Order: sequence, then C-alpha cells, then structure tokens
Amino acid sequence: MRKLTLADIKDARAYERERAELRARIIAMKKLRRCKLGDLVTITFENTDTMRFQVQEMARAERMLTDEQIEQEIHTYNELIPDPGELSATLFIGLTGEALLTEWLPKLVGIQRAVRFELADGSTAPGIPEDEERLTRADVTTTVHYLKFRFTPEQIAAFDRPGTRIVVDHAHYPAAAELSDEQRAELAGDLASYAS
Repeated sequence: MRKLTLADIKDARAYERERAELRARIIAMKKLRRCKLGDLVTITFENTDTMRFQVQEMARAERMLTDEQIEQEIHTYNELIPDPGELSATLFIGLTGEALLTEWLPKLVGIQRAVRFELADGSTAPGIPEDEERLTRADVTTTVHYLKFRFTPEQIAAFDRPGTRIVVDHAHYPAAAELSDEQRAELAGDLASYAS
C-alpha cells in the first residue's frame, strides 16, 4: 500500500467529473471496511483509496487551489494510511444530541486503548492510538479516534481464517464483532498488498 502524492489529487474541475463515480465506489468499499461494535461504535479501516477520497473532498469543501494547501492535507491523511504489516482504522462513537454526548463521552474515556483484534490462532493485535495527545482529555473522550494495528507475519497468514474478530474491552462499553468472510478477505488483501 502506498502513500498519496500530489499527482494523485485531481484539480477541482477534473474531480467534479469523476466525483459521483468515485463516491459510489468508496461508499461500496467502506461497507466492507466498516465494522459495527455494539450500538454506539463503528470502526472503518482506511487505505490509499479512502484517504484519496478524503483529501479530494476536503480540497473541494475548503476550495483549496494551491499545491501547498493540498500537500498539507496529503501529509495529514498519509498518517492514516497504514505502513507494512499494519491496518489503520478510524473509530467513531456515534452519538447524537447533547444528552447522549454528556452521558457517554465521560464514560468512554480510554476507549481508544481498549480495542484489539483477536485472531483464529489465539493471538491478539492491540489497537495503538494515533494522535492521542491531541484527541484525549482526562475527563471526556472525543467521538473520533485513529488506531493502528500491527501484525506479525504469522498473524497476517492467519488473518483470513474464520473467527477473526474485533473486541472492545472497556469497563463501560464491552463489545465484539466477528469479521464476515467478505471483511476478512478485504482486509487480508490489504495485508497481502503490504508484503508485495
């Protein structure tokens, strides 16, 4: 998997011509890359394509016209593209309304350190929070966290076996979800692409 470069980002007019098709493709891709963990949390696994879409959408929304502006976005989003042997994910806490935010965000402090993969071979790969110092306070969590999961070669080989699951082991929010065959194949493909 490769990082983005300026050459990957289309100018505004060219992007508008491809936007509908790219958006539909990314939405379909994210369905395979998204895992629901209980009622409040989802985790979406990122790759070069999802991050390219994010940069294009940010450039469109913010009307970024200079290479320097777009290069700054590329730098930011390249941090979310996993390195070899990793998966990278965005964890989202889906809360709407002030009452739910006030109730749950203090309860969920530390959730970004309570997520792991459990593989069919019995091994685990804990989530490693990214940008934690900016996103974390002692008394309340944020609704978005970025995680990396690092895998050994043996774990990569075992990843696509049935039984691979994501677990949240948090005192106020225990949850687990087994990856479907399609999800395992999608993410195992990412891991295989790192090795090539």
